[in-house]
Amino acid sequence: MSQSVTVIGLGPMGQAMAAAYLDRGYEVTVWNRTPSRADALVARGAVAAASPEEALRASELVILSLIDYDAMYTAFEGAEQAVAGRVLVNLSSDAPEKARAAARWVAGLGGTHLTGGVLSPPPGIGSPDMSTFYSGPRETYERFRADLEVITGRTDYRGEDPGLAALMYQLNMVVFWPAMLAYWQAVALAGAHGITASEIAPYVTENHAGMGQFIDFYAPRIDAGNHAGDVDRLSMGLASMEHVVHTNADAGVDTAFPEAVLDAFRRGAAAGRGADSFSSMVELLRAPAGS
Repeated sequence: MSQSVTVIGLGPMGQAMAAAYLDRGYEVTVWNRTPSRADALVARGAVAAASPEEALRASELVILSLIDYDAMYTAFEGAEQAVAGRVLVNLSSDAPEKARAAARWVAGLGGTHLTGGVLSPPPGIGSPDMSTFYSGPRETYERFRADLEVITGRTDYRGEDPGLAALMYQLNMVVFWPAMLAYWQAVALAGAHGITASEIAPYVTENHAGMGQFIDFYAPRIDAGNHAGDVDRLSMGLASMEHVVHTNADAGVDTAFPEAVLDAFRRGAAAGRGADSFSSMVELLRAPAGS
């Protein structure tokens, strides 16, 4: 466990992480391309580094919270020599292959790379109930585990492959962003009829909570290759999505998102899956469109 940490990248997530370490009594060094983002943290006792090199040299443990992995290379240009001996915990979002390439790059400079994927919005940082995926050298993860638990109380180590934490994070984003966009679509449709977001919120929340039952039901069937249309059929989903598109169109609301879902269902039906469970869409999605 370390009592010194550097946080590089002070967007809402990075600021929340730096604040969490300050709350736990750590010596915190911060750096951001826009220096003013460090002002509130400095007022609380953090040290603002004048450069990425200074930030790297301040602590063995370095937390990266950047827009993507390319931002790391840009930030450290000219400061590569300072990576040696440092543990870079990269909590930036990016593809698994980008994480693997970054791990090789850091190792080549004499540092150690841990990939992380945080399943928490900024207000949840520091909570014992939130979770983060990690992958990379197990020894490094175990050595700094207590420090990582400052960010989220739960840590989920996925193995030595640095790409696995990024993959697990992206799997969650595959679900999260479309689900939230579906909610915005519902809000837009409701608003077109004079119904507020607050009014539909309890029903949407109940809908999302109930999704767990569907996931628990379908997961073992999918793993077993069972897409029997005994409880549902893709043709039912196709008809339902046609109704959804028509309802949005009639209200004058943008239909691009529900039409994309409808198009996928139509492709499933065209592939002969209409009488199968709509879980059979998994088989369609395993291959690139048009293949």
